[in-house]
Amino acid sequence: MAMDLSRLDLNLFVVFDAIYAERNITRAAAKLSVTQPAVSNALGRLRNALGDPLFVKTSAGMQPTALAESIAGPISEALYLMSVATTQSSLFDPQNSRRVFRLSLLDPYDSLVLPQLIRRIRAEAPQVELRITRTARSDLLRALESGGVEIAAEAPLKDTTDLIYHPIQMDRWVCALRPDHPATQGSLTLERYLSLSHLHVSNRPNDDAPVDIALRRMGKTRKISLRMQQYNLVNDAVRGTDLAVTLTEGLARHLGLKVRPLPIQLPGLELRLYRHKRSDADAAALWMFDLTISLFKTLNSSRGQDAPGEGA
Repeated sequence: MAMDLSRLDLNLFVVFDAIYAERNITRAAAKLSVTQPAVSNALGRLRNALGDPLFVKTSAGMQPTALAESIAGPISEALYLMSVATTQSSLFDPQNSRRVFRLSLLDPYDSLVLPQLIRRIRAEAPQVELRITRTARSDLLRALESGGVEIAAEAPLKDTTDLIYHPIQMDRWVCALRPDHPATQGSLTLERYLSLSHLHVSNRPNDDAPVDIALRRMGKTRKISLRMQQYNLVNDAVRGTDLAVTLTEGLARHLGLKVRPLPIQLPGLELRLYRHKRSDADAAALWMFDLTISLFKTLNSSRGQDAPGEGA
């Protein structure tokens, strides 16, 4: 039997959607800018209305029940469509819009593109708000589905059934060193590369780099002397030491480091800009998507790189 929605506060579904996305009452409250007791109270009311606990507290957070899993997608879709219907028209007026855009950008590409993005936003849409996050790759599809993230820059995802994407970056891996490093002179052979002390950067502390996977297939390893999870200190770490770092050529040149070709063949790194297909009707999201693509094209051109081909 269908539920009589006229007897139910539809704001309860907003709370449900936040808890489902965050898996945590406190974070859901912060996301909604309300108190934790208010979220708990709303969840209690929705539990009573639906006759199901909806979320069960575990050591891994608030885990959804079978019913919650079955209704999460339709609720998220409905909330998104209502938001678009009440705040957007078929035409988007950047100069007068107060839209909040939620973007997930990979480190270090946020530092490369954000200055240009902010300047363009301030000039073309001075009243909109940007919220930049770094959503875990494993959570990105769900974030795009729920609207927690509207646009995301990420390496190719496996499941793109409901996503629209555009390739925005194709870069090769290089060995980067301080400009006066001894290894900048002469050939960088595989033996010489392996003799260096290396800096490894990954947001996952135990994650192997593509070069390590390739070396392992050859029965070889490199000496990693320093591991970091963010790129913001790479320049200082490399310029002040004899460390070598393997990263993309565009980033190495942006940091002003000396670039040497790797003595091992690796596939290039592709970066794609994603949005959910339901944003096809959201003129503001399409505007931001196209704007971000154009900024990456400008960034590629300034480095003398060809922009990647179209994707779908």
